[in-house]
Amino acid sequence: MEYLRTKDSCFENLPDYAFSPYYLMVDDTEGGELRIHYLDEGPKDAAPILLMHGEPSWSFLYRKMIPILAKAGYRVIVPDLVGFGRSDKPSHRTDYTYQRHVDWMSSVLEQLQLNDITLVCQDWGGLIGLRLAAEHSDNFTGIVAANTMLPTGDHDPGEAFKNWQKFSQEVPVFSSGNIINGGTTSELSEEVIAAYNAPFPEEKYKEGARQFPLLVPITPNDPAAEKNRAAWKVLSQWKKPFLTAFSDSDPITAGGDKLMQKLIPGTNGQPHTIITNAGHFLQEDKGDELAEVVISFVRDNN
Repeated sequence: MEYLRTKDSCFENLPDYAFSPYYLMVDDTEGGELRIHYLDEGPKDAAPILLMHGEPSWSFLYRKMIPILAKAGYRVIVPDLVGFGRSDKPSHRTDYTYQRHVDWMSSVLEQLQLNDITLVCQDWGGLIGLRLAAEHSDNFTGIVAANTMLPTGDHDPGEAFKNWQKFSQEVPVFSSGNIINGGTTSELSEEVIAAYNAPFPEEKYKEGARQFPLLVPITPNDPAAEKNRAAWKVLSQWKKPFLTAFSDSDPITAGGDKLMQKLIPGTNGQPHTIITNAGHFLQEDKGDELAEVVISFVRDNN
């Protein structure tokens, strides 16, 4: 598999992102390997909190939350999905499939030997992370779902998502920084916007970011639909703690929290929250608040 690797120099002097990079290799399924970047902060022997980003962000999205969670005594693991951040970026859009992303992140869990995991997932972090939790349920102790869902293609995704999907394919220059700025209630600084663009110095680095919107199952016969339905069967029996922490200003995932609360037994009795004055990327708008929600959730359920 052909891939691009963003130069380290692109990641120098990013605002509030002075974390040490860690790397591991995963099977690219074509006889080679890909390098995945992840952050590993806090005590190495502590219970891990797995923070999973989505489209078109990277681990930089969690920079406000990581120090708070680490200071509270947790090990904080934050991988960059293949095609994003400091992870390798396959060169062809056909290299990106839903299943491969699940498999690559499964390899990360196995190589790091993570157990007793609390998953915090947003956007595609949920599409992949909820699959991980369902397929490796013994490794997880709890889940915090924030502005995400696990679609099976059996329901209409809504106009907001369709508009986003269309935009992602037609916009001449795919600017991750501006896209994320458009998905927040606060106005991001030029430095922060540049940091979100840092992994993609040229358009050819953006094949994954361009392809992700097309990988979301929106028809019943989507290649990922069956596996996602199987994951829902597990989640419909999930009795471990499950908290929804959605925001009040995200048209794409609005209502997903109520559906999860209805279908997942582990949501019963949890203090589900709506974080106010926050957009789709609530980690940007209210990262401090979301971190405290996660800490309370872990402490109250252990």
